[in-house]
Amino acid sequence: MRSAISRSTTLASVCGCALAALVGCSGDPAPPPQPQPTPAGPATALHWFIPDGMRADPEIFDVFAWAQQGELPHIAALMEQGAYGWSIPTFPSHTPTNFATLLTGSLPEVHGVADGPMRVEGAPLATPSVGGFRSTARKVPAVWSLMEQAGKRVTILSVPGSTPPELSVGGVTVRGRWGAWGADFPSLVFERASEARRKELARSARLFFLGQDLTSFVQPKPVEPWTDAITSYAQPLELELNCHGQAVYGLVVDASDDGVEAYDRVIFSMDRQQPVASLAQGEWSDWLPVQLGWNELILESNLRIQVIKLDPDGFFRLRVLVDALNRTVAEPSSAAAALRDDLGPMVDFVDNYPPQLIHFDEDRATFLDEARMSLDWHRGAVGSVYAHFHPDVFIHDTYTPNQMLTSRRWMGHVDSASARYAATPQAVRDERLAEVLAMYKQLDAIVGEAMSHAPPGALVVLSSDHGAAPLDRWVRLNNLFAERGWLASTVDPSTGAPVVDWDASRVVYLKMDNVYIHPDGLGGDWHRASGPAYDALRAEVIAALEALEDQGGARPVVAAVPWEQVEDFLDLPPDRVGDLVIANRPGYGWEEELTEGGEFFGTPLKSGYKQAIMADDVQSMWTPFVIAGPGIRPGAVLAQPIRHVDQLPTILRAMGMEIPGHVQGHPLEEILLQP
Repeated sequence: MRSAISRSTTLASVCGCALAALVGCSGDPAPPPQPQPTPAGPATALHWFIPDGMRADPEIFDVFAWAQQGELPHIAALMEQGAYGWSIPTFPSHTPTNFATLLTGSLPEVHGVADGPMRVEGAPLATPSVGGFRSTARKVPAVWSLMEQAGKRVTILSVPGSTPPELSVGGVTVRGRWGAWGADFPSLVFERASEARRKELARSARLFFLGQDLTSFVQPKPVEPWTDAITSYAQPLELELNCHGQAVYGLVVDASDDGVEAYDRVIFSMDRQQPVASLAQGEWSDWLPVQLGWNELILESNLRIQVIKLDPDGFFRLRVLVDALNRTVAEPSSAAAALRDDLGPMVDFVDNYPPQLIHFDEDRATFLDEARMSLDWHRGAVGSVYAHFHPDVFIHDTYTPNQMLTSRRWMGHVDSASARYAATPQAVRDERLAEVLAMYKQLDAIVGEAMSHAPPGALVVLSSDHGAAPLDRWVRLNNLFAERGWLASTVDPSTGAPVVDWDASRVVYLKMDNVYIHPDGLGGDWHRASGPAYDALRAEVIAALEALEDQGGARPVVAAVPWEQVEDFLDLPPDRVGDLVIANRPGYGWEEELTEGGEFFGTPLKSGYKQAIMADDVQSMWTPFVIAGPGIRPGAVLAQPIRHVDQLPTILRAMGMEIPGHVQGHPLEEILLQP
């Protein structure tokens, strides 16, 4: 850990009128709340905003310098009223693990969330057996349970690990992300059918590489126009889009009477008769009411459609945003209607995982539109939550910062550590930085809403789960294992997706940082092997990983830790990891997919990453910690970066609450007012 933190302002402010045009900001920001005297006594309420992937470091993303320079006025006010500094995530430095760490004050060895997809003995390796985004994955209670036990009313919005809901009657839980609870309908991309594109995407066209399709390929057919009101100067092409069971029809037409047959517009309808939208490239429809089916239920919902790309020859790429809010993802279910009445359909976050809006240049504009919509919705949600549910404790997340910083168009062009940075023209660097800073300004606006609406006597806290580092190279470990004869697979001829032959495979890498090894094969229900043959094979695998070199001699493997040692060296639970846990050098990321050419290394489309990085000395992984309110020393600056595990005990101490035995962190005494 560094003994001192210097604050660099290497990124000059580039926010201005051009920035407003880029992301749709309007007008000057509201003035920040003025510093108020710190009330005596412990805090009685809590507003904890934890935007996912909000990088903050002293070199490139110096959020505190940006705030003091006037770019983030509400965060600046929060800093002046309270205390602030950098915070370091725990390994493997990604969302489910670090949300669990923040929310429990314990490390993965105690809370049990070692990864998003986790495998345990007695279950097949082909699919995860424990989901790290589910509340049931945690082995100890989260902060909201502690607050309820103390008699507080709690609302949780879009927080990983909060569903299935754990709050009792009187608490409100809305959309715990990917908790496998309720009808969680992802937004979709539809593209003109192409065998090459389908195989290019392979499993990356599916949610978490295993679930439902995020990108679907549609074969258009020539038809006559649906109504006399539609005129086309080329043969219309009809599309049928399956949006979670709701049929949406499209008619690709040439609407220009210019003597040249060139498609330039898509007309949409729910019944092939009445058009509901007519869109050129880059245009969005209004929100369209629909009914979606889920588990024999019919749910009222909404869709919004954009034509991302439309070429004169009829190639199309369409975006269908799906309202993220419905009665099955809120407890009580009436909370969904209350929020929608105030705010309209919910755009929870931009894009998805794995990212879909990274393949075409036109995807960038769509991404920015969605990012703005999501952060506008979350800004409005703060006042709506307090007006309807009157919480003493409000815990709130949005995934959009992570999506921008780990996508294709930004990190590689704004962080000089990226291999792409040198080839990026200065004008492009400035433009992309403006877009990133605009996103941070929208986060700042949400902080302003929190400061305005939190009840008297509340702590207001800003933190995040992890930052993001530049990603330059994929490391395809399963290609390495296949080359050594340790992994056997075939390829699905229709999709290009690899199919592992588990019985014939002895070594496999599985997301995000696990290598599974069994000398007798990995088929059936997995049980950890032991004995001389296992020890010998594992030693061979470690040697192969440590010897792996990229061009120029760079070695991507920082550590390959046997499962017996992960608790001591990585603070991970041994019962929820593979036979080896591997950490990667910044700039490199583990890629699970097998490729036809068998290459060990490749250049990814995305330019940001965070998984499996040891974050202590990797400042790009650091996050902000800002806390203000009763019990907190105004204007205090943390002398050194803290650990995520210390945030919850500090909050509990400031609220005069007992710190449970499972909490491994310690209150930050230097920023606490003494009683």
